[in-house]
Amino acid sequence: MIKRGHLIKTLFKNFYHHFSYLKYEEFVEAFCLFGGVEEGLKEYYIDDCLSFISTDFVENFSSFEALVSPSYLFESPYCELLQAVAQGDGKIQVVLNKAKLSASVGERLIKELHALNVLHIELSRETPLKIHPKQKLKREYRSYKIQDKLRFNHPFLRFWFGFVEPYKKELLSHKKERFIQNFKQHQERLTSLVYEQLCNDLLLQHFKDSAIISSGSFWNIYTEFDILAVTKDKKIILGECKYKERKVCKNELTKLKSKAIESGLKVDMFVLFSKRGFSNELLHLKDKNVLLFDLEDLKVLLQ
Repeated sequence: MIKRGHLIKTLFKNFYHHFSYLKYEEFVEAFCLFGGVEEGLKEYYIDDCLSFISTDFVENFSSFEALVSPSYLFESPYCELLQAVAQGDGKIQVVLNKAKLSASVGERLIKELHALNVLHIELSRETPLKIHPKQKLKREYRSYKIQDKLRFNHPFLRFWFGFVEPYKKELLSHKKERFIQNFKQHQERLTSLVYEQLCNDLLLQHFKDSAIISSGSFWNIYTEFDILAVTKDKKIILGECKYKERKVCKNELTKLKSKAIESGLKVDMFVLFSKRGFSNELLHLKDKNVLLFDLEDLKVLLQ
């Protein structure tokens, strides 16, 4: 949310000061892995992320482990909670269930991890299904509860607890095959959430902050959107972020519009963010209510 003070943008700029030698795309992907611990990587040279992970990272595993602070995050029940956040959608009750923690213990841990700047809470902006006490809901909706989400403040900790910690024993025994295989298979998922956060800050910067009063991911009982922003004059901006190895085509815009209609949202502007750019059909689309941003546009966050 906006009130958090553009933390991801600040981290992005700090990371660039240390790794400006990287090709821009490699820099973005390196940030999604190691954002927040750039000082601890001074002695290393990163050529490309996969090569770095396959060699320097696994060969110097203990030195990277030391970057996780405080060290008691490796202990139970902190570790179980952080792994649950890193490997799921972040909804608090889902996290607590996966970590097998009671509500009281979970609340205490979340407060502590928030104070340590490890996690923050992304508040739900969902409208309650029940507007007044006597309103009757369908049976399948009666047990539904609106949930906030837990997010990592630093990309590195999400990478560690989502991708490294599950293979820690193997890596300590110099067995890296399963870790690397999992990393290759799911790197896109790892990168996508951080990319969404960067895209959200890009949108805020594009509108100079002043026009937007609320922004971030949006979810409700029916669906989820990468970015939903609300302006001072109550206009809705809906965004979709695609960090994939292909151009975004017009059908993605069509699907986003249909999804908005199904969700009952009256959208005033649609925004698409793409790693690999856009099809000619989208680029030549003459619609003032559609904005397109590619990976290069994120460079404005470094200014």
